[in-house]
Amino acid sequence: MSKKKKWLIGAGALTLVLVVCLFIAASILAKRFEPYIHQQTIQYLSKRFDSEVELAALHVRIPKISPLRVMMTKGRGVLASVDGEGVSLRHRGRRDVPPMFAMKKFSFAVDVGTLFDVKKGIGLVVLDGMEITIPPKGERPDFDSGKPNDQDEGNAGVTIGEVLVRNAKLVILPQDKTKVPLDFHIHEVRLTSVGNEVAMKYDATLTNAKPPGEIKSTGSFGPWNGPDPDQTPLSGDYIFDKADLGVFNGIAGILHSTGHFQGVLSSITARGQADVPDFRLKMAGNPVRLSTKFEVQVDGTNGDTILKPVVARLGSTDFTTSGAVIKHEKDPRRTIKLNVQMPKGQVRDLLTLAMKGAPFMEGQVYLKTSIDIPPLTTKVREKLLLDGQFDVTQGKFLRSTIQDQLDSLSQRGQGQPGNEQIDEVVSRMKGVFKLENEVITFKSLAFAVPGADVELAGNYDMDHDGLDFFGMLRLQARVSQTMKGWKRWVLKPIDPLFAKGGAGTLLHVKVDGSARAPKFGLDRKWKDHGKEP
Repeated sequence: MSKKKKWLIGAGALTLVLVVCLFIAASILAKRFEPYIHQQTIQYLSKRFDSEVELAALHVRIPKISPLRVMMTKGRGVLASVDGEGVSLRHRGRRDVPPMFAMKKFSFAVDVGTLFDVKKGIGLVVLDGMEITIPPKGERPDFDSGKPNDQDEGNAGVTIGEVLVRNAKLVILPQDKTKVPLDFHIHEVRLTSVGNEVAMKYDATLTNAKPPGEIKSTGSFGPWNGPDPDQTPLSGDYIFDKADLGVFNGIAGILHSTGHFQGVLSSITARGQADVPDFRLKMAGNPVRLSTKFEVQVDGTNGDTILKPVVARLGSTDFTTSGAVIKHEKDPRRTIKLNVQMPKGQVRDLLTLAMKGAPFMEGQVYLKTSIDIPPLTTKVREKLLLDGQFDVTQGKFLRSTIQDQLDSLSQRGQGQPGNEQIDEVVSRMKGVFKLENEVITFKSLAFAVPGADVELAGNYDMDHDGLDFFGMLRLQARVSQTMKGWKRWVLKPIDPLFAKGGAGTLLHVKVDGSARAPKFGLDRKWKDHGKEP
């Protein structure tokens, strides 16, 4: 065998051995990917969320390519598919509460060539069946209590381009352990530009907890402000559809709302409109359309809400509302404080909403009142506080029995008893009132029809539908003029006795019975009320 031939055989053998070694080395390197990715995944989650991480299974699949290529390119351009199952994160290892984060499955693809880099990049992470459990306020962890040091940055230096969350649930635990947690079912959320020091864009679809309904929202969140989380910015647009108000005490209806919000977590300004075509009070059951245009300021860290003047329409009645929904420091429940102004409302709309059956009166109403609902342990009506005034003009009773009595009062007040041309008279009513413990107390209640007016004070018991009023009736006509026939002449001598205070006739009267069937009569105990004519 020639020397040249031996040299070629030796070189070929050496090349073969070298190639075999390269294949072996590449195969060994490839087998290292799975445990390395497993270890890096747990390390990232553990450091990022200060949690004990449990990972039931993790699988890494690398496409069938030449091990030599892997060796020669150090894996650059080769995407490894990673699938994980059964992930749970327990903040600081706590086992007295559910895991803060848990997910059935996750998956992502990573460039093999970046695995051993200080900074690792992942294009898309898909999370399926994720459940986030938020402890009560005061027990929530701070994931960014300080600036991470360089070593932590190196160990957890992962940037994620996009996160897709499917079939998730957000559970907020109440401070009162006896209460049911709030559950938000999140159908899908897509987050982009996920990483430190950048704002995340999101596109979310979820089911709201209370009232239950579907929310679609797009916008941006962040970047996260670790030293001062309250100042983390956010903004977006939303559609809130098919929200069932029936879960609340006292009201019902299906709400649809759209709007825009922006600000920081401690001060979010939201502007939009809401519509409830079938808004109703459960005690009455009559639907009336309610629509609003609103601007509110919300503290996203505690839920306190300030209402800038909210313009609303109930049926054909326009009104404005301002006030707040706040939580006092030592009470986990919220207090509602509102101011309502109704310059030119319709009595029919208010009565349709508030009372069973058809309204018994129509007319225009001016209303100004404060509404105070303290933290509730009972029904809304039992704790509702009102303090205000009203003025009804062009009032007309739609039930013939009441209107007939008013027509008769007007006929007699004008000195024309039995004049049927005085018919369907309109009335005016105004008063100053306060509602507390289901009793409306009227400091003053004035009622007038042509020829007569009544000034009353007293109470209306809403729970028992009971009237208890007393006051004075003034007529233009004298006592004798309120009668017909011989009675008219018999009463003439006593006309001067009842002509007082500039009135032709002044009588002390009382009103009792119920709102549906009031009873009018003379008040023979008027001196006990301390009211002089």
